[in-house]
Amino acid sequence: MKYKRILLKLSGESLMGNKQFGIDHDRLAIYANEIKAVVDKGLEVAIVIGGGNIFRGIQASEGGMDRVQGDYMGMLATVINSMALQSALEKLNVNTRLLSAIAMEQICEPFIRRRAVRHLEKGRVVIFGAGTGNPYFTTDTAASLRAIEIEADVILKGTRVDGIYSADPEKDKNAVKYDTISFTEVYEKGLNVMDMTAFTLCNENKLPIIVFDMNKAGNLNKLILGEQIGTLVQF
Repeated sequence: MKYKRILLKLSGESLMGNKQFGIDHDRLAIYANEIKAVVDKGLEVAIVIGGGNIFRGIQASEGGMDRVQGDYMGMLATVINSMALQSALEKLNVNTRLLSAIAMEQICEPFIRRRAVRHLEKGRVVIFGAGTGNPYFTTDTAASLRAIEIEADVILKGTRVDGIYSADPEKDKNAVKYDTISFTEVYEKGLNVMDMTAFTLCNENKLPIIVFDMNKAGNLNKLILGEQIGTLVQF
């Protein structure tokens, strides 16, 4: 295997499947099977999921809601998604632990870095819920922060597109896909890989990012075996 420990970042929207809102249980089961396949190979897997399929704090603030309140509501949405993924994984007999940045002792453990690393070392999938626990930070930033804290080898950002393009491939048919790109080039070209706080965290801590299509069966497995899938952001 190319990697020993990864952090997989999934968007909340990806859990919707073909629905307009909420969680598509078929999509959830597909993701759980993909994750199980790499865990069975001995890979240490941590996961961060967004909450956009349920609630987005920034959209709520645009409608007049207090931004801080909206962001906390968004964090709770990520916990709902995390619990759903945990349940799907446990149905496949994958040992998991859900760690939350906000104390919810009845349903998950508090985030403690050493505990998270120990769980990973024991072969458990660790799901990080509730973002960073702070408003004004996205789940992309939470993914970068947690990946650095647990000393992950790479962030794998699972999306519905197969990599990073020069423009939005859904809007511009002339958009060019990059197989590899440097952090500096992403800054210079103004490409949207992650929010800037998350991206800068990765850059400063020399943490590579791979953007790939999570919806294509087998992609996650191919990636950890070292195949060229998606786009690698490197130094």
